[in-house]
Amino acid sequence: MCAVAFPTDCLLCGQELKLAGGASICPLCWESLRPWLGPHCECCGLPLASEQAAELGDALCAPCRLGEQDFDRARSFGLYTGNLRKAILHLKFYGREYLANRLGELLLRPFEALTECDSALVAPVPLHPSRSRQRGFNQAELLARGLIRKIRRNEAGLELAADLLRRIRPTSPQVGLSPSARRENVRGVFAVSEAERVRNRTVLLVDDVMTTGATLSACAAALKRAGAARVMALSLARATPQFPDTVASA
Repeated sequence: MCAVAFPTDCLLCGQELKLAGGASICPLCWESLRPWLGPHCECCGLPLASEQAAELGDALCAPCRLGEQDFDRARSFGLYTGNLRKAILHLKFYGREYLANRLGELLLRPFEALTECDSALVAPVPLHPSRSRQRGFNQAELLARGLIRKIRRNEAGLELAADLLRRIRPTSPQVGLSPSARRENVRGVFAVSEAERVRNRTVLLVDDVMTTGATLSACAAALKRAGAARVMALSLARATPQFPDTVASA
C-alpha cells in the first residue's frame, strides 16, 4: 500500500516515505549502508586508517600481534558511524526488531570473506536473562537469522545454535571502559550449554557491534574450552576511534 495514505518518515533521514516497504527506511538510506572496503587487520578485521597497511602482506593490529584475541578471525560489515549506527540504535534500543532481517542480510559480505564456515554452528552473542527480558529480544540472534535466511537463498547452509552460549552473570556496560577493563569485565562470563555439540566444530559468532573484540574473544575462549576447533566472528559494525561518528557528535 502506498505510504501517501498513511504518511511515515524514514527512520534515518526523516524524509517522508513515498512507498511502503523498506522497513521504514528509504531506498537512499539503505544504499548509504556501505561496507568497509579499505585496509584492515587480517585477523580481527579492524579498519586501518593508513593506506600503507594495504600494501603489507600480513597486516595485523597491535592486539592481534600480541595474540590477545581468542577467536581465529573476525570481520565486520561497516563502520559504526552515520546511518549504520543509527539503524543499529533503532534496532537495539527503540524496539524496531523488524529491521534485523534486512540488516542481517548485510552480514553476507563479511561472511564471504571468512573461510571454512559453510557448515558452521552460528552462535549469537547472548544477553543476560535479565537484559533479554527487559529488551524482549536478542538483536544478535535476529541478525544471525537474517544472515542464515540470506545464505539459504544462495544454496549454502548454516545451523543456528541460538542457545549454545549463555551469560552466567550480568556485566557492566562496556561503553567507556579501557581495552583492558573490557577484557576483565567479560572474563569468565560465558558458558557453553552443550559442549558435545561444539566439539571439533567450527562456530561462527554473531554480534551487532564490535569495538575491541573483548566480548567476542570471551565467547570464543568458552567455546574453545568446550572443544571447538575454530571460532570465527561476524559483526554488523566496527566501532573504532580512528573513524569516529562525526555525524552523531556534531
